[in-house]
Amino acid sequence: MSDSNLPHVTVAAVIERDGRFLLVEEHTPQGLRLNNPAGHLEAGEDLLHAVTRETLEETAHAFRPTALLGVYQSHGTRRGAPVHYVRFAFTGELGAHDPSRALDHGIVRTLWMSLEELRASRERHRSPSVLQCALDHAGGRRWPLDMLHGDAAVQQGKP
Repeated sequence: MSDSNLPHVTVAAVIERDGRFLLVEEHTPQGLRLNNPAGHLEAGEDLLHAVTRETLEETAHAFRPTALLGVYQSHGTRRGAPVHYVRFAFTGELGAHDPSRALDHGIVRTLWMSLEELRASRERHRSPSVLQCALDHAGGRRWPLDMLHGDAAVQQGKP
């Protein structure tokens, strides 16, 4: 199997407060899209560190994952080629906001949307997982973090 056929592992934070979900609006090749704070797992990084880092980079908020929401698969394109994504979505506690921190490249703003607003804006979602993650969160899905395992080298951030 060539590297181009390997799945891209991503992480996402699904954060709900008072019936509204934290999203980012970001520039993509398809135009402005809505997404959960999310991004790619980097070499030598565990999933929990990745989702914490991505949330901080995209929202300027600290994040502490408390549960695995689910694992989602989707297909898309990247640079004109088909891509298979595997998304690990987490829920947790949103921490302090750092107003001096610039948002990651491509992120236009953060916003809070209700489930109804998410349903009504499907055509603007970066992937079908955005709505599905919110629906699963609203439905009470939660898996304990101790079901995730990595060898000691991954836990220490070593490739």
